[in-house]
Amino acid sequence: MYFALDVSYLLTLALALPTAGFLLRTYILFHDCAHGSLLPWPRANAWLGSALALISFTPFNRWRHEHLHHHATAGNLDRRGVGDVPTLTVAEYQAQPLGARFWYRFFRNPFVMFGIGPVWAMLAMPRFADKTARPAIKRSVWRTNLAIIVSLGLLCWLLGWKEFLLVEAPLVPLAGGAGIWLFLVQHQFDETYWERSEDWNYADAALRGSSYLKLPKVLQFFTGNIGFHHVHHLNPKIPNYNLPRAHDDTPVFARVPKVSLWRGLRAVRLKLWDEGGDRLVSWADIRNGRVVPATVPVGSSPPPRVR
Repeated sequence: MYFALDVSYLLTLALALPTAGFLLRTYILFHDCAHGSLLPWPRANAWLGSALALISFTPFNRWRHEHLHHHATAGNLDRRGVGDVPTLTVAEYQAQPLGARFWYRFFRNPFVMFGIGPVWAMLAMPRFADKTARPAIKRSVWRTNLAIIVSLGLLCWLLGWKEFLLVEAPLVPLAGGAGIWLFLVQHQFDETYWERSEDWNYADAALRGSSYLKLPKVLQFFTGNIGFHHVHHLNPKIPNYNLPRAHDDTPVFARVPKVSLWRGLRAVRLKLWDEGGDRLVSWADIRNGRVVPATVPVGSSPPPRVR
């Protein structure tokens, strides 16, 4: 992309699409390192993951901690809020004050989620550690921040800061937006699975609450086979390059929810979990009364924060 600047910025923008695809694929490698599945040696996974953190702008130890929490709690209504897309139930949303409802609608708006969202998720949010985070995670965040500053400063010095921004600017929304959409649709589709803690089951969360996203082969390549998300959640130690074979060789996977590209794009309209109807619903469903009345169970966890 940098060399294309000498020809035409339109050519640079055209190259941004496949480059963003390779960045997304790099993120999947980073993801597999966090699970310790990409390479057979734990220390090598940690070192490679930390190196790829400079490309993904994401502190490895912090992200690994939050993502493993996501795997342990996916589909559990009482343990939402860490490593997932914040989602309220209908009853929780209706119990919120007006300002909180507005903020939730603002956050779940596609233009915000896929426009502002990549900048927030890639450039802003990873720069800070929670006050309650372990010291090792805090150190990971600050070390990554320092390494990113040094590497970006070096690139700006070598290439020129204007040239660097012209190359980087289209990549953040393209790669980041695609990543957010992938993470959303892998667990938020029409007949997904969510239960309270007493009824929650890890295998059901993997097989019923994680989608089989059937993508065209070229998109399957750029997304590192992560569309076989049901396989990944049932056994996170399977590396991305073995997920298709594991799916084909396991009869139980024939019954998992299948989500096409078009259906995955339409899933963005789903905003709230209808606990009474056991499904995700849209704002139109709320307006037209197509929800089953339910209450927030006594003793349930507070709704997740929109960060």
